[in-house]
Amino acid sequence: MARLRLGPLLRYVDEGTATVWVEASRPCLAEVRCADGALGSAHTFQIDGHHYALVPVTGLTPGTATPYEVVLDGGTVWPEPDSGFPPSTIRTPAYGDDRATRVAFGSCRWAAPPADEHDPVGPDALDTLASDLAADPDAERPDVLVLLGDQIYADETSPATQEWLARRRDLTEAPGTQVADYQEYTRLYYESWLDPEIRWLLSTVPSSMVFDDHDVIDDWNTSAAWLAEMRDTPWWRERILSGLMSYWVHQHIGNLPPSELAADPVYQAVCATPDGTDALREFVSRADADAGSGSGPARWSYRRDFGRVRLLMVDTRAARVLDEQHRSMLDPKTTDWLRTQALDRAEPCDHLLIGTSLPWLLPHLIHDAENWNAAMSRGERGARWARFGERLRRRADLEHWAAFPASFDGLGEVIAEAGSGPGAPATVSVLSGDVHHAYIAEPRWPEAAPTARVLQLTCSPVHNSIPTGIQLGFRFGWSRAGRALGRAFARHARAAAPRFRWRKTGGPWFGNQLMTLTLRGRSAHLTLNQATPTGHLTHTTSRNLS
Repeated sequence: MARLRLGPLLRYVDEGTATVWVEASRPCLAEVRCADGALGSAHTFQIDGHHYALVPVTGLTPGTATPYEVVLDGGTVWPEPDSGFPPSTIRTPAYGDDRATRVAFGSCRWAAPPADEHDPVGPDALDTLASDLAADPDAERPDVLVLLGDQIYADETSPATQEWLARRRDLTEAPGTQVADYQEYTRLYYESWLDPEIRWLLSTVPSSMVFDDHDVIDDWNTSAAWLAEMRDTPWWRERILSGLMSYWVHQHIGNLPPSELAADPVYQAVCATPDGTDALREFVSRADADAGSGSGPARWSYRRDFGRVRLLMVDTRAARVLDEQHRSMLDPKTTDWLRTQALDRAEPCDHLLIGTSLPWLLPHLIHDAENWNAAMSRGERGARWARFGERLRRRADLEHWAAFPASFDGLGEVIAEAGSGPGAPATVSVLSGDVHHAYIAEPRWPEAAPTARVLQLTCSPVHNSIPTGIQLGFRFGWSRAGRALGRAFARHARAAAPRFRWRKTGGPWFGNQLMTLTLRGRSAHLTLNQATPTGHLTHTTSRNLS
């Protein structure tokens, strides 16, 4: 009998359809059977000896919550016997003016250690959310959990994973305690998603995901020089191909609605053969070959609609153009896609959410420092400054939107246009993580300001930490003195002033935390919840946004 190795993960959900992701122990028919009679089935596909299925469930009734079971080759494997958690359910929306859509988001989650071990970075916000929901199944829960990168840490493995790696290979040889291949990537997902609380949470709350650097390696695609150096190492090619393959399997395909999957040639090729490894590897090989050029075959960005709430999840890692004279956060195809989706008035929305793992609006000092570094690295002050700029860029992680000045301005233009004119949404929010703290920032245009309220909403980490010195640096970056120092950087770089200004209107807040947007009609409400040692999420802030 086939066993359930990982999952189930409830991924896409709309008014009548859902997808459920599973990994089985062998090839089999995977079924999802709902208590109300809705069902779905799919045969597993194989990648590198592992067997997965993304099961489309149809016939669901809008506005209902129905428990479900997972059945492999006729045997029920979920829920587990004697589970202490409530039944996993599929909750379908029934969109209307009075219905709220709740979007919870955050990023940067180290896998939590076993419950009987000390947790060096404090309580996990996702574990805590799961415990709160399990204790009160009727409580309000997110309609979607948006995970904005660093779902796994391929370059910072746990002691338990390092022991496992040491039984496979010699850790004195590169890449050492970092993961090296597909099998080692699967270990990271087991460690993270087999956590009992996380496993139940992801089985009952839909999720949308996107990668950031640690899903592959710190500073992934920070510059052309960085990429050239990595390609010269003997272990990088297997690392990047395995990272993209495992991301496609565990995260990407679950982001897509069944209609897009049915038309996706890579998904169809993988499912059409007894072993889809070669088909998937060929696809990610082409994507890697074109990395940094803006001409790759992959588009990892995607759109989700929750009634009149539109979420655009934007790839800010693999879509980069890295030529120093033409650096761009997004390649031309992704730029055009983002603009088209953001300005889509054929299907108007009340709230536009742009998910980007890296914040668009940073503390002013950090923004100006990254802008200055970009100018130095492209040779504005000569070759010596360019070499210094490249070293500093990697050491200080100077690679956010501000480090791609044309892209920073371009995103601002898209947001301003999307938030203006007839049919504009009430709010445009940029959802981000990465920086291991939370804050709210708001831009102000000197003229022709959008009618929508525009916000940068940053929430990180879900489960990680930030040194006290860096906390102080972020606080200083927003200060008057920090802004003055930033202007000095801008003058040295001969950088043009931004086309708009922004200010911090909330935070910074530190700790393991999640933000939740509650969107009802054209109103928006934000809460920030922090995990506490008592095992509960507590409100840090709560405010109306429209």
